[in-house]
Amino acid sequence: MTARRALVAAASATALALPLLLPHMATASSPAAAREASSGLEPPAKEAVATGSGGAVSSVNPYASQAGIEVLRHGGNAVDAAVATAAALGVVEPYSAGIGGGGYFVYYNARTKTVRTIDGRETGPARMRSDSFVDPSTGKAIPFDEAVNSGLSVGVPGTPATWQQALDEWGTVSLGQALRRATRIADEGFVVNDEFRAQTKLNEARFRDFSSTAELFLPNGELPVVGTRFRNPGLARTYRELSREGVAALYRGDVGRDIVRTVQNPPVAEGSTRKVRPGLMERSDLAGYEVVRRSPTHTTYHGLDVYSMAPSSSGGTTVGEALNVLENFHLSSADKAQALHHYLEASRIAFADRNRWVGDPAFSDVPTEELLSKEFAKDRACLIQPDSTLTSPLAPGDPLSPGQGCTQGTGTQEPYEGPSTTHLVASDRWGNVVSYTLTIEQTGGSAITVPGRGFLLNNELTDFNFTPLTAGVPDPNLPGPGKRPRSSMSPTIVTHAGKPLIAVGSPGGATIITTVLQTLVNRLDLGMSLPEAVAAPRISQRNRTTTDAEPAFLDSPERTALEALGQRFVLAPQTFTPSPEIGAVAALEFGPGGKVTAVAEPKRRGGGSAMVVHETP
Repeated sequence: MTARRALVAAASATALALPLLLPHMATASSPAAAREASSGLEPPAKEAVATGSGGAVSSVNPYASQAGIEVLRHGGNAVDAAVATAAALGVVEPYSAGIGGGGYFVYYNARTKTVRTIDGRETGPARMRSDSFVDPSTGKAIPFDEAVNSGLSVGVPGTPATWQQALDEWGTVSLGQALRRATRIADEGFVVNDEFRAQTKLNEARFRDFSSTAELFLPNGELPVVGTRFRNPGLARTYRELSREGVAALYRGDVGRDIVRTVQNPPVAEGSTRKVRPGLMERSDLAGYEVVRRSPTHTTYHGLDVYSMAPSSSGGTTVGEALNVLENFHLSSADKAQALHHYLEASRIAFADRNRWVGDPAFSDVPTEELLSKEFAKDRACLIQPDSTLTSPLAPGDPLSPGQGCTQGTGTQEPYEGPSTTHLVASDRWGNVVSYTLTIEQTGGSAITVPGRGFLLNNELTDFNFTPLTAGVPDPNLPGPGKRPRSSMSPTIVTHAGKPLIAVGSPGGATIITTVLQTLVNRLDLGMSLPEAVAAPRISQRNRTTTDAEPAFLDSPERTALEALGQRFVLAPQTFTPSPEIGAVAALEFGPGGKVTAVAEPKRRGGGSAMVVHETP
């Protein structure tokens, strides 16, 4: 019996039943010890796997996971915990997420057995045009680095509105209550670890070019020292304003005023030679921002229901299409190289289609239903051969006219997308589940901190294509006023018979899609437990001539077997992370009797933090 069939059989027998995973890997002597550690300066104990009941949280940071667990222990639900965790991540992971960015919130309601989503993606200001990233003097796209480190790249933030909408719709606490723990961490400080220092060092040159950023993140002009306390009184003050006034403080109040002032007049440090372009945002852009309630994407995979985020994100359609393609083949751990070959080819195909068809559905006719159709997937699957590799860039298919056969054409290369972002998952004692990915784009965002406010602004608008990818072909991802740039965020919830089985997601720019896909393949097809599926070496094919690979994969026997089939691998870049890593998964898996296993990265990004309310062996 395959791992997937065993999982489904167990689920059918006991409603939520799944096989027992790896033994509990505690690094604290007890839950009480973790709570005691979290009450002071020292961070809570860090665990990669925690199993128990009463609810769970997994994120990249123990301070953040503990914030969510505290909400659950005091009677809050998964939505309350998710917002509390996200707010804490804005303090302890400020280079990946915060109120200066946006994200996508996927929610499973245990009472109705339905999945709902919130699109809190940033938007282009009203003054943004399709050629806003084109230099009028040359007619060419401005240099990417020049776009990133500018007010021009800053989209209208959606994270605060997402928190408020989620709490209003499904939560049980106020925004102020959800922000309480994060505000305290910002006030009292957190302990600087190796990862925080390393990420600061990677951004040091550009951080020094902005006075407000250098003042906050380079105390006394130096990198933060591991083991010292890092305080952020500006962010604590901002969170208190949001607690008192609600998100109107940002979208119509003083916080928003300060954001717009910073975007239009970036605080360039004296002596900096960096060319910093002003942004286009006005206060009216903030006042007019709205999140969008969207139906999730949905497909099935061998009897399981897979829900994720619809466009403006490409995550749900691309992961879903790749799974639909893979459903035409038998993947097994008995021939792991062939399974990985099919995974790479399915990802290559899905990315070719994603780049052509997916954008903001308010501005383009995105064929979401057709991209996720089984007929289209079968048509695309015929391109895959067991003994050879497709050539990238592969041409897209036409989901509006499937049945075109298996002729391979030439397409366009995947555009750049920043590798940062963060992800969290949360569940509660009632069975509600959240999978939430949020971001300020690349690590460090635009590098511009709002003076006195304690948070970085995003550079999300660089996710737009600066110029059309293919001349004469409509491009759904060009900039525009009020438009959401295409994203790869893929917060995912897998259910069986209406009950949750797995919640999963990851940071990593475009590699988010392949990370979520590979984790699901590892778990559902290759017989790995969820902790093993998360820890396994990653490879990421995104319709490119080469496939990014982590060092552990490059040392594996599967590399040789796949290269014999024509696959080509390169070491994953470490442009904005200290190590050549791909993604950083946070996931949950649900078992019988209310048991849940929370899983975080054991090593990537310094290791994540998985916690449950009531631990069991």
